Amino acid sequence: MKRKFIYFINPISGTKGKILLLEIIKKRTAEKNIAFEILHTNAAGDYNYLLQKITAENITDIIVCGGDGTVNQIAHALLGVAVNIGIIPMGSGNGLAFAAKIPKQINKALDIIFNGTAIYVDSFYINKKFSCMLCGLGFDAQVAHDFAQQKKRGLATYVKQSIKNFFSAKTYPFGLSVDGNVINTEAFFISIANSNQFGNNFTIAPQASLHDGLLDIVIVNQMSKMRMIWNIIKQIRKGEVRPYEDKKYHRTDIGYFQTKKLTIQNIKLAPLHIDGDPAVTAAVFEIEIIEQAFKLLMAQ
Repeated sequence: MKRKFIYFINPISGTKGKILLLEIIKKRTAEKNIAFEILHTNAAGDYNYLLQKITAENITDIIVCGGDGTVNQIAHALLGVAVNIGIIPMGSGNGLAFAAKIPKQINKALDIIFNGTAIYVDSFYINKKFSCMLCGLGFDAQVAHDFAQQKKRGLATYVKQSIKNFFSAKTYPFGLSVDGNVINTEAFFISIANSNQFGNNFTIAPQASLHDGLLDIVIVNQMSKMRMIWNIIKQIRKGEVRPYEDKKYHRTDIGYFQTKKLTIQNIKLAPLHIDGDPAVTAAVFEIEIIEQAFKLLMAQ
């Protein structure tokens, strides 16, 4: 089947210039003799019109030039649709792209789009809201909320907000229910991950896979700030999955387990982010994996 692309460009994501991106896309796609169209993402995140367009125009690939938030919106609209999704990472974190080993360099990302393999990857729902990669409660979500308010985006701004929030970070009480087992804890944050990282190659769930049918749950429990830094470094390097049935689980500094679904009681309404974007929190979260949610173009 002859391929036909739609490139979506987010005009405000990341910090790179879009003119160079457009020139490279047009030149290289034409060289491959692939028909294509370039569209802008929309602020409302409404892509339902794509369903009819894909069928009517025989679109085979949707290429997202943006960050995790844009991938989230488009992948959600295309659940169950027989189309490939590619990524040219242009966001601030690019967690899903990095988890799929898609480089930030435009030409290298295009190499994967042209020559890679489309592999089904999982996603998940949190209170019926879609997440393609990662959501979090607590510290990292507060960083996401503050980052969204900044005029200047990019890694430097994100690091600045992370450091600022680190010194004022507090713990929140949570109750997690998994297969009839309950974990009650005071934690700085909880991450629910389908990929292995926050973004910018910052790995938080090192055993996570995009297509293993499991969610990776990381709980950073109450401890001193210095101890937290050391334990997060260890988690990044080799965090080991442990069964949640362990009776001493709530005493560990960082808990890490895998499951297909869970319920979280968010007793003090810790802030929430979904795929790096701030989201409205809730007192209870029902979270469940979506296996083989969409096809992502990845390196062979």
